[in-house]
Amino acid sequence: MSELKNPLEVYKLLPQSNCGQCYLPTCLAFSAAVIKGDKKLADCPPLASSTTDQPAEKVLARESTDRQLAQHLASLSRDVEAIDLSVAAQRTGGYFAGGKLAVQCLGKDFWVDQAGQVSSQCHTHAGLTIPLLSYIVQSKGGDLSGNWVPFRELKNGAAMSPLFVKRCEKPLKLIADTHTDLFADLVSMFSGQRTANQFAADISLVLYPLPKLPVLICYWQPEDDLASAINIFFDATAENHLNIESIFALGTGLVMMFEKIVRQHI
Repeated sequence: MSELKNPLEVYKLLPQSNCGQCYLPTCLAFSAAVIKGDKKLADCPPLASSTTDQPAEKVLARESTDRQLAQHLASLSRDVEAIDLSVAAQRTGGYFAGGKLAVQCLGKDFWVDQAGQVSSQCHTHAGLTIPLLSYIVQSKGGDLSGNWVPFRELKNGAAMSPLFVKRCEKPLKLIADTHTDLFADLVSMFSGQRTANQFAADISLVLYPLPKLPVLICYWQPEDDLASAINIFFDATAENHLNIESIFALGTGLVMMFEKIVRQHI
């Protein structure tokens, strides 16, 4: 396979749509990440799923999405093996019992053993397992600040903020606009909390996808000439527990789960 030597050569292979499915803001940023070794061509979903009209030397490097996820999970599991789970329980807000660490995700206990294997009475999948293991590995502990900030105001959030709006807030706003009652019911489905007078929103929900990484969702209904609006806020300490890419992935995973629930109720 011919070697890709610079970002421009990578960029020519891409759809150049800036779709954001690789979790980077532009195709050019993805191209630079490939050259640096931080990303692989297979991390571009449109490229990985395109037909075989591409030259063979451009597709030999692709690995399936499932294989990529499996590799990522295996890497996180190895990281967990090196961690004292009883100590991790203190900094993650979980508890240690029977040689396993239990961490609540949206009100449900998920158990992690010393080999990094996750079990629960609920269905487990990569969309939950990867953020959970990342949290166990990355969290520095500490108390929540109680200061809610939008994604863009997180320390490393500005560059990815437009993509966060596109992939998280806009589809969530559509759910709230078209299924307002169901949207409000999410709080009871996932052991969240209704809050009052948060940014003068009509609906304010606090959910806990991870114990020390709560999410505040504020929705303002349309009024007179004002359109509806929605914002997702994080505690200002969020990056003490997950890096910005993992926080982004957690947000998109939540919205995808909500979309699935809506489809089941239509």
